[in-house]
Amino acid sequence: MSSTMEAVLERDAASDPSEAGAGPGSRAEIQTTRQFVTFHMENETFAVPLTDVQEIIRLPAMVEVPMAAASLEGLANLRGSVLPILNLRRIFQMPDVVHDDSTRVVVLNNGKPVGFVVDRMARVVTAEPREIESIDGIRATVDTDLLEGIIKRAQAMIMILSTSKLAVEMGQLGTRGPGKAGHDSGTGVVDAKAEAADSDEIQLVSFELDRQEYALPIESVQEIVQVPETINSIPNAQGHVLGVMNLRNRLLPLVSLRSMFGLPSTAVGEQSRIVVVAHSVDGQVQAVGLVTDTVKEVLRIPRSIVDPLPNLLSSGSGQREIENICRMDGGKRLVSILLPDRLFLNSAIRDAIGGMAETDGQSDMKAEAEIVADRIDDEEQFVVFRVAEEEYGVPIDAVQEIVRIPDQLTRVPKSPAFVEGVVNLRGAVLPVIDQRRRFSLPDVERNDRQRIMVFMVHGVRTGFIVDSVSEVLKIARSQISEAPDVAVNDGSAVARVANIVNLKRMILMLDVERLLTKSETNALKKARPT
Repeated sequence: MSSTMEAVLERDAASDPSEAGAGPGSRAEIQTTRQFVTFHMENETFAVPLTDVQEIIRLPAMVEVPMAAASLEGLANLRGSVLPILNLRRIFQMPDVVHDDSTRVVVLNNGKPVGFVVDRMARVVTAEPREIESIDGIRATVDTDLLEGIIKRAQAMIMILSTSKLAVEMGQLGTRGPGKAGHDSGTGVVDAKAEAADSDEIQLVSFELDRQEYALPIESVQEIVQVPETINSIPNAQGHVLGVMNLRNRLLPLVSLRSMFGLPSTAVGEQSRIVVVAHSVDGQVQAVGLVTDTVKEVLRIPRSIVDPLPNLLSSGSGQREIENICRMDGGKRLVSILLPDRLFLNSAIRDAIGGMAETDGQSDMKAEAEIVADRIDDEEQFVVFRVAEEEYGVPIDAVQEIVRIPDQLTRVPKSPAFVEGVVNLRGAVLPVIDQRRRFSLPDVERNDRQRIMVFMVHGVRTGFIVDSVSEVLKIARSQISEAPDVAVNDGSAVARVANIVNLKRMILMLDVERLLTKSETNALKKARPT
């Protein structure tokens, strides 16, 4: 039991021994008495059976779940478990109030922990059967369906909440639709024609170095992570080897691409990202973190706009890793495509891998490769993005591409209200939806950090505007759980929750197929300009 609960019990025993069961009375009377935890809401006092209360905690940091029931305050981390927290005022249709130092969360556990917010705690009281009256014929200021009875006291009446009825009410707040997380509802099947069209395209992760754009094939990119505060140096390493970092209990060598390409060195900035590239050499999996100025987009481009690097340029030592040039925007935007095979032949990469082996004391690289492979099998890869204050994730396989927002979106007459407009994406019309509006959040002015994430939803390629795309992240399956039923409505896209306790992060995992209903995707098809 938590220290808060113990304090409440101690205070109650000290202030009123007779109510704590210490006073005179027959053995039968003591055995039939019941203890309740009481708390205040508005001007009323409520109680729940002490045996149903797991603990009482202060209001924790919470993650808000978009499109969930209004009664859901948010999700919190409770010692590694995801705790849904409900606002009891909203369930009782009381006006909202600002939370303060007196606000507490009462955690019940009827199989799964659920918390509800109360204005302030009162005390633990003991009631005899004669003091408890049925709710029949009693009109209360709240829904009597959630009440079990009334404790009659001279000072005030205490309404007893039925935790079983409250659990049912909580369950009714979040009911899953037919496409329950973890099950294929059949709506994500892409027709053969669309797959055939995609076969003539390649996917790239683009990044920037000294205002020049480069890219790597997406299949070679394991993840994209932020630069850590501390990088451990490798003794006697070349200048472009920055050192090693700890990435989920394994050492990752870091290489500065700026230095490798002979570009001016600059301090690592807030936008800097590490692109983790993996490669197999003689059956051994090797990974290196490439430090970039900023990661820009995930691109899906036709092979027809990819040209080989001219021979005149490929002779220089600094160009050996570049094989092709991608001509975008009619040739106004050139993206240099790097080849992982050639990257791992670079002396800087080899030096970094060798230095890591010495630092880590790993002489058996094949055994290390097997460990890494096992770890990969136990992880899932997600693209993480932000909308307002919350972090969301989608499986990387669900992301068609990530692009910048054009200067102007074309609005289509008679289009659905949730459609922001359409853009021309390499000759194809792409409907675009503002995810803030979708989640009923306030609008913000367009800025350089915003991106359009392109998904295939019910067979329709659709773009969603998000506030920023932060990283590609691998998350252990042990840290991912189904979203609590209470947090999921029919219209909610939240399917799972990643609770990364050591990083104090909770990421809401979206089911792309549930971002739009079938009727909404049909409306999108009709709204497309001809």
